[in-house]
Amino acid sequence: MSKNIAIVGSGFLGMTLALRLADSGHRVAIFESADRIGGLAAAWEIGDITWDKHYHVTLASDGHTRKLLEEIGLGNELRWVETKTGFFTDGKLYSMSDTAEFLKFPPLGLISKLRLGATISYASRVKDWKSLEKVSVEEWLTKLSGRKTFQKIWLPLLRSKLGEAYKETSAAFIWATIQRMYAARNSGMKKEQFGYVRGGYARVLDEMSRELLRRGVEIRLNSPVELIENLGPSSIAVRTKEARRYRDVKPRRISTGKLSNVFAISGGTAVVSKSNVTEFPSAVDAETFDSVILTCPSTAAAKMLPQLSKIERSSMRSVRYQGIVCASVLMKCPTSRFYVTNITDDAPFTGVIEMSALVDKREFEGNSLIYLPKYVAPDDGIFEKPDIEIRRLFLDGLKKMYPHFSEKDVLAFRVSRVREVFPLPILNYSEGLAPMRTSIEGVYVVNSSHIVNGTLNVNETVGLAERFFAEHFGNN
Repeated sequence: MSKNIAIVGSGFLGMTLALRLADSGHRVAIFESADRIGGLAAAWEIGDITWDKHYHVTLASDGHTRKLLEEIGLGNELRWVETKTGFFTDGKLYSMSDTAEFLKFPPLGLISKLRLGATISYASRVKDWKSLEKVSVEEWLTKLSGRKTFQKIWLPLLRSKLGEAYKETSAAFIWATIQRMYAARNSGMKKEQFGYVRGGYARVLDEMSRELLRRGVEIRLNSPVELIENLGPSSIAVRTKEARRYRDVKPRRISTGKLSNVFAISGGTAVVSKSNVTEFPSAVDAETFDSVILTCPSTAAAKMLPQLSKIERSSMRSVRYQGIVCASVLMKCPTSRFYVTNITDDAPFTGVIEMSALVDKREFEGNSLIYLPKYVAPDDGIFEKPDIEIRRLFLDGLKKMYPHFSEKDVLAFRVSRVREVFPLPILNYSEGLAPMRTSIEGVYVVNSSHIVNGTLNVNETVGLAERFFAEHFGNN
């Protein structure tokens, strides 16, 4: 039987669910609080180019992502590149791109290197991730790699991603990271390669939008949900703080090359620019739906659902998230030849992601694009720092790492702040997780907190959407 279903959040989780539900004959409306779709995978303008707001990469083993790209007509637009990895430690930059370079790595002695390699090899073969949830990552890595290797290599990397919360994090966290890396190596490609779609996620999101619209999905931007309440059988009220829709009278395509927003309008599809905006007053009465699926963070979902049981509310509120402050820097020259540079020294950012070491520079009009991420707790003071202060802090950090770096080469600098990016995988994490089907009839909460044996990335998110749909709506 066809249902009227609302989805809160337009990330890849929400969009994939919308595709599957629409294909099953349901009417779907997506509510997005931002002015564009994509969530953490959204694109934005950096100087004169449009690219991903946060850094993303596709691995050969990312089957869910690749299947979705095929479905929306972009399967042949993936470009595969063999990349290199750098390591900045003790004030020096080293290449760690193959076995020979690993064996020559000066900061570690031979025994430490062998133990480190054995740790990674062993982790790649472990299947029982549940047992690793009961062991701290520090205890597990120290036992396998030794205290010296843990202090020199593992600890700085854990702190850069988790902060001091690494002390409460289970070994399942590093296991999931290693599993993804090894899956890529065993994917059938002769060399370890990373992929990207020409045009970046701006292009992927445009095509996703078109597919959603073709299937009758309504996309509502600038529509932050305030309250969701069950009023009775098949009557779930969704109230928004603000109701706006971008609309154009005649469907048309903007060919400026800038990121555009896609909207459903009666009788067609429109790709519209920011100037074509029609504002609607906030609705007095909430709309009603048969089912509602929230894909936002658990802490946000708990605020929207006053009818949750005390146990559910407590469980959702107890999910601890790690946030990110990420700078996109468009430059005339690259910083290095490495796609990823891991940092074990003190630095104002977690690492350096040289996107132009992966992506053809023609995508950036011949320039280089780097990302400088810093993972922090949601209440960290850096969220309150103005862009100009973060710019000074981060660019000074680049100067210390790269003697050739000059601020004169910086063409654009933009800062993204997201307080809740991924849940911290603390000890026994999955045992306290609230189920996706809530006690409120017809209301579901599914988000990154339900990725219990993987790392947060587009592939895992799409896979979660597919599993949720199959379990809860596949037979409807």
